Amino acid sequence: MTQAGTLVELLEANRQADRQIRYIEGQDQERSVSYPALRERALGILFHLQRMKAAPGDHMIIFLNNNEAFVDGFLAALTGGIVPVPLAVGISDEHRWKLLRIARRLGSPYLYTDSRTLARLEAFAAEAGESELFQSLRGRSFLVDELEDIGRAGRPADVRPGQTAFIQFSSGSTSDPKGVVLTHANVLANVRGVTEAVSLNEDDVGLSWMPLTHDMGLIGMFIMLFANRCQINLMPTDLFIRRPLLWPELAARERATILASPNFGFRHYLKVLGDRPAPGLDLSAVRLIFNGAEPINVALCDEFLERMAPTGLRRSAMFPVYGLAEASLAVSFPEPGSEYRSVVLDRNSLSIGAQARTVARGTPDAVEFISEGRAIPYSGLRIADEDDASLPEGRVGHIHIRGDNVTAGYFEAPEINAAAFTADGWLRTGDVGLIDAGELVVTGRAKEIIFVNGQNYYPQDIENIAAAASGLELGKVAAAGCRPAGAETDELTLFVLHRGPLEDFVSVANDVIRLVNEHAGLEVTHVVPVRRIPKTTSGKLQRVALEQAFVAGEFAAEMAELDGLREAAHVHTHDPTGRVERRIKEIVDDALPGKRVEVDDNLFEIGASSLTLIQIHERIDEEFPGLVDLTELFDYPTVAELARHLEQKLATDKGSPAAG
Repeated sequence: MTQAGTLVELLEANRQADRQIRYIEGQDQERSVSYPALRERALGILFHLQRMKAAPGDHMIIFLNNNEAFVDGFLAALTGGIVPVPLAVGISDEHRWKLLRIARRLGSPYLYTDSRTLARLEAFAAEAGESELFQSLRGRSFLVDELEDIGRAGRPADVRPGQTAFIQFSSGSTSDPKGVVLTHANVLANVRGVTEAVSLNEDDVGLSWMPLTHDMGLIGMFIMLFANRCQINLMPTDLFIRRPLLWPELAARERATILASPNFGFRHYLKVLGDRPAPGLDLSAVRLIFNGAEPINVALCDEFLERMAPTGLRRSAMFPVYGLAEASLAVSFPEPGSEYRSVVLDRNSLSIGAQARTVARGTPDAVEFISEGRAIPYSGLRIADEDDASLPEGRVGHIHIRGDNVTAGYFEAPEINAAAFTADGWLRTGDVGLIDAGELVVTGRAKEIIFVNGQNYYPQDIENIAAAASGLELGKVAAAGCRPAGAETDELTLFVLHRGPLEDFVSVANDVIRLVNEHAGLEVTHVVPVRRIPKTTSGKLQRVALEQAFVAGEFAAEMAELDGLREAAHVHTHDPTGRVERRIKEIVDDALPGKRVEVDDNLFEIGASSLTLIQIHERIDEEFPGLVDLTELFDYPTVAELARHLEQKLATDKGSPAAG
């Protein structure tokens, strides 16, 4: 690894490296930028930022989807001592709300984006009553698509290791943004720890579809690899969503040795692969697939590796890891080259301080967890009881971390920081686990966070959205991530207070599903009617109690009756008419297998998540190129409405045949 005290020194040192970043946009669409050129581009963009009066210590929100523009802007900000704040653009309202809340929190940030994204943000801000805040942002917006000349170099700042490198606002923290402040020293300590733990070197080749707004994408698959002068290949996340089968194809073509994916990625790939055999590829070069960012499902790991065995992908390549943004990413790794192992425990023995009981797989109340290894160099972890005292091996407790890689705290949040650290300086992660055979096993979480597709969401944020449904209000709905026996991941479940006939609940449930889907882009798996929502004496929702009751099957009868009512209420309207409506109906049916979709059904009410919408849009764009924007699926959420909208565009497009 290149020795450097800051990320700016690292960028300077790598001017001599004969390596590239390859930005892959499709099967045969890519651009390469050499390591030496990265610094020149950063300085060229910094010149324009400094002309806008951006100075060391200022904040710059990076809000765009283009990987190449992101990397250039990120490095430019670092070089000038400006603090980047990466935020995901997304396709839902919550991503735009999050940006506005964080912009207000930061005070007077700069905004690094493009014209199209800025226009959408302006329209949203006007509708949300936040035009004044938007106008203040507009005046400090840097539009990458209007940049023509980067021939003049800006002035690099004198950046020190202890200065803030960037701030990561955790995904899902929309109602109360919480920013993890990471210094150059934090990040580079983690880089050194990971490098030593898995022997990263210049011969490694990385391929990533993880978003650069996520710590696994930004730190794990860009900064880590860049620091070790590896060949880097980056593909957009939405390209993976649309064409997941391209991921291993590119890995084989590039002879990639390092990949990364949470549970979601493996599940999405296998879903699209379907019953087809694994492609005839050679993945024998892959030595590590970093698997983290959400609870790891052992059965899914097994299935993925079994399906991919004909490609030469070794079982030892699956590398389950534990980490979090507060640790600059990585905390614990297993031994490289070893096959992952799991433990099967009695779920009734997993309370804080209890001795975890090992049981046979398949016995009642058995739950399987994967081992995530030992603390990497420069990082430490312990298991502690409610009084922050260390617990011996085998006892379940809170996971605490400390080390050179661990943040000193959250952005301008003294009360949160006071609660986050123990008296002896350990950071409370909010996760729960134990040490088994010297290795960390994560069994759950003490803080109420829901994992969906590799992202974490606070239940309060989802409840705020759902409470807007007719007849609901805060306190009458509780959100939880439930994982019934056999499920591969958390299932977003909403518990709604309802004391009337179940027949009246169907419309309420549909409204809740639509709202959460439209505003957060999340697929709600279950909406459960409950006669009471348990609360503590202080009025706090007891979400865990509801989750446990659901997993135990206490609401099974109500859910079965609801399924019957939905089926009875599902009225066939009419068969699709016209070429356009028929084709859109076929595309929607393919994207939502197992769901009966009528042409007048609202896609958000039947659970079309943001990932599904991306796939639907991709197929429509293949059939009718450039005529439908992804955001228009929100404006025309039924097959019939979208078809009429598209037919109007076709009719006015002189170069296209008339719809019929």
